[in-house]
Amino acid sequence: MLAGIIGGTGQMGRFFAEVFRAAGWDVIVSGRTTPLTGRDIAGEADLVMVSVPIRATVAVIREVAPLLSEEQIFCDLTSLKAEPVGAMLASRAEVIGLHPMFGPGAVSLRGQTIVATPARCRPATLEGLLSIFRDQGAAITLSTPEDHDRMMAVIQGLTHFGTLAKAETIRRTGADIGETLAFTSPVYRIEMGFVGRLLAQDAGLYGDILQMNPAVPEVLAAFEDAVRTLREIVESGDDEEFRTLFAENAGHYASYLHTATEETDDLINHVVNR
Repeated sequence: MLAGIIGGTGQMGRFFAEVFRAAGWDVIVSGRTTPLTGRDIAGEADLVMVSVPIRATVAVIREVAPLLSEEQIFCDLTSLKAEPVGAMLASRAEVIGLHPMFGPGAVSLRGQTIVATPARCRPATLEGLLSIFRDQGAAITLSTPEDHDRMMAVIQGLTHFGTLAKAETIRRTGADIGETLAFTSPVYRIEMGFVGRLLAQDAGLYGDILQMNPAVPEVLAAFEDAVRTLREIVESGDDEEFRTLFAENAGHYASYLHTATEETDDLINHVVNR
């Protein structure tokens, strides 16, 4: 079997090229400087995978979609799924959207999650592809493209927005990061680690995740309301109101509290003992 990765010279493309090679597949790739083009990939590969920046994905899909046949598999690795999957369905190929829930710095698939949004494919085709990832240690979550994007508005959109808002707030206070770390607890250092980790990466990726997912604005509106409510309670000094809000949230998270405490204890101990 031959896997062709359009954008296969990028970090995530290279990662999945190794995944397919480890599964015994032959792999060809195209990129800005390769002899092969995306159209070449579409004409040769059994599986055509698009691994390009989010803003370029749909245009690339539309360029190669007319070239694909019913015998080929068409997939992408984008953080959004509804629009790319819709564009892939214009082809004649079997269509399976994929979203790796990890960055290209991952060492392997072991312990990682991949969300799959099969849109038009035979069960055997889907199982054959997903078994490659499972056999290398990945967990698979199945979803529709629309449900995926709604979930990502919370998991990615809210998380990244909150991290950026925290970074911007600290910058506006004028606080020196190095100085704050001298006063810090392990929990603060972990929180700041997530801020630093995000800011060390590509702004375009996070901008696309926040700006191109149509489900994000509704989540951010809820976040804005929540911040306003919490601020009013804090500034009121009303202890009972604060306890009520705290209890409501503790109840909502009740099934996760024990796991969250155990997992973060592990993180704290690692930071303390490194």
